[in-house]
Amino acid sequence: MIAENKFKMSKERYDELVEELYYLQTVREKEVAEQIKEARSFGDLSENSEYDEAKTEQGKLYSKIAEMQNVIDNAEIIEKSGRAGRVSLGSKVTVKDESGDEDTYEIVGSQEADPMHLRVSDDSPIGRALVDRKKGDKVVVHAPAGDFTLEILAVKH
Repeated sequence: MIAENKFKMSKERYDELVEELYYLQTVREKEVAEQIKEARSFGDLSENSEYDEAKTEQGKLYSKIAEMQNVIDNAEIIEKSGRAGRVSLGSKVTVKDESGDEDTYEIVGSQEADPMHLRVSDDSPIGRALVDRKKGDKVVVHAPAGDFTLEILAVKH
């Protein structure tokens, strides 16, 4: 049997996923079943676009449920702690780039990453470069667009 990947996430994110899965399995699944039932009442299923759309929606729903169940089953809850002064999951890290611009990144698990809001996964190029480093360290980020250097100005947990 192939080992499953673990999905690192906070307890809050885990709880959100469990709640969303419950909604999909109860409320949303009943809604889609009702759509199928209604579409069947329109007659000949071979030429019934409403039925086809409802069945497609059901397939998408079941796929999403299976995906979410896999993530929940393989979730690894991370604690927002690390070695004192070191970057770890849950840390907020203020960095300065080579041009002098400053940004504050939050290091999160892959399920919570949102680069547009400076929430980067510990598996991303920036996350990998920063984890286990401390204030004052200069790190080289090996990104697909090319390497660049960041200086760590502050680490908060």
